[in-house]
Parts: sequence; C-alpha cells; structure tokens
Amino acid sequence: MRVDKNTIMVLTVALSLMACTNYPDYGTGGIAEQYPNSDFSPVMPDEPLGPEHGLRFDWQLTKLHLDSLIREGARWCFPAAVVQALEKQNRIARELEGGLLLDAANDLVIQRRRLTELELQLDYVTSQTRCVPPIDQYSFQQQLAIIDQLYNLLNVDNQFAFDSIEVNPKYMGNLAQAANILREHPTLTLSVTGHADAIGDNQYNQNLAMGRAKQVKRYLTIFGLETNRIQTQSVGDELPLYEGNSPGVRLTNRRVSIEIVSTDEISVNNSVGGYYDQ
Repeated sequence: MRVDKNTIMVLTVALSLMACTNYPDYGTGGIAEQYPNSDFSPVMPDEPLGPEHGLRFDWQLTKLHLDSLIREGARWCFPAAVVQALEKQNRIARELEGGLLLDAANDLVIQRRRLTELELQLDYVTSQTRCVPPIDQYSFQQQLAIIDQLYNLLNVDNQFAFDSIEVNPKYMGNLAQAANILREHPTLTLSVTGHADAIGDNQYNQNLAMGRAKQVKRYLTIFGLETNRIQTQSVGDELPLYEGNSPGVRLTNRRVSIEIVSTDEISVNNSVGGYYDQ
C-alpha cells in the first residue's frame, strides 16, 4: 500500500519552527552514510512537541514509502536506485539522532523527490511488465555491494576549495579507485552533479559547479573510464548539504554528488533480475 502523499504536506508546518543547525557530538550526525536502520520512540503524552518530532514522523513516512516500493519490486528492476535511497534514508536517521534538523529537512526534501521519481518509474514498468528477483542471488548481492562501495567512494572527501574546480588529492585517489572498479563493471554509469556554496551570484555558481562536475569527469576519464559512461549537471548553490555561512559549512557545500546508475535497470537480464513480459 502506497504512502498517502497528502499526509506528507502536513509536516511542512514543522519546518517553519526550526532554528539554526547545531552540530552533534563527535561520532554522530555529519555525513553519516553508514548508519543502521533506525526506529524512533513515539511522542509521550506529556512530552512537548518540537520540530524534531515532525521530522521523525516525516522520516517514518519516507521509510514506509521506500519499503512499499521495495515490496512492489523496485529492488529487482532498479537496484542501484534502491541502494542509494537506502543510503539516504540511513543518513537522515543519523542526522536526526545528532540533532542536525535543518540538514535532515534538506535531505528529506531530496529523498521525497527521489522516491516520487522511483515510484513513477516503477509504475510505468509494472504497467507493462513485471519485476522479478534474480535467479543468481549471489551475483545480484555482489552487484549491490559494488554499488554501495562506489557510492561511498564517490561521495566522501568530495569538497572543493573556494572558487576552485581543482579536485583535492584525497578525492583524486577515490576517483582512481572508483574508475578501476567501474572498468570491471561495464553496466554501471555515473551521474555527476556539481554544487557551489552561497557566495556569488546564481549564474556564476552554476558555471562554477558545472566546472567541478566536468573536472571530476575529466579525471575519471584519465583513469580509464569511458566518457559516455559519465553524465554531468550543475545545480549551483540550490541544494546545499548544510545551511549556514561558517567556513566549514561553505566548504561542505562546495562539492560534487554522484549517483550510480545501472544499465541493467533498463534491460532484460535474467542473471541479475529486471523486467520481464507478463
């Protein structure tokens, strides 16, 4: 059963109550891509309501939405999209645990949009075909593990210096390692999105962010990945990872974000699951 999207709209009221972001204690919050599935305790009758309760309820709704898509076959037809949606869901849980409410709110907006797109794709596919599990479960799990490994390689240490498109040395090492893995898995492609901080006008930031995405593409091709396996786009400063104007926040927002796309998700391949005629 699908989540009622009208219910989600009620939660937007909670966002207007939030103040500035507080950073959590060491070891909680932050990027937090690796965080186990969380479950939050209900609000007690005598407990005052705060914005965190609305966000936690919103997190539960997105979790239910994602769970329903998985039950309907999204894991089999769109394995890369599901892996990355799970990563995002876990990250939001870590932000909520660490008290990073504005960061969680930003990621919830992104996650809802991602799940809506996945639902539309799944509805289209299942209206004509069916999503079935793979015959070779071992190979399928290996593919998911590779996608997870690539996602974490490509979305860590991915920041840029102020007004610069130059890739930092540590991230360059990540790109080299990712390119080596991708060469061995030709069904996987990349979507690279460039980001900028809020300093500068919109057009300048759009161009700067695109330059960062293209520079990442350039290094991936230097490391041996074919150019036709890398798409680039820019969102300028429109999707900050964190809100605020401190040097640390601005550094975090100067980044690229990369998603892994499996071409098996648009082809029929019985060894890894996928679409099949009804």
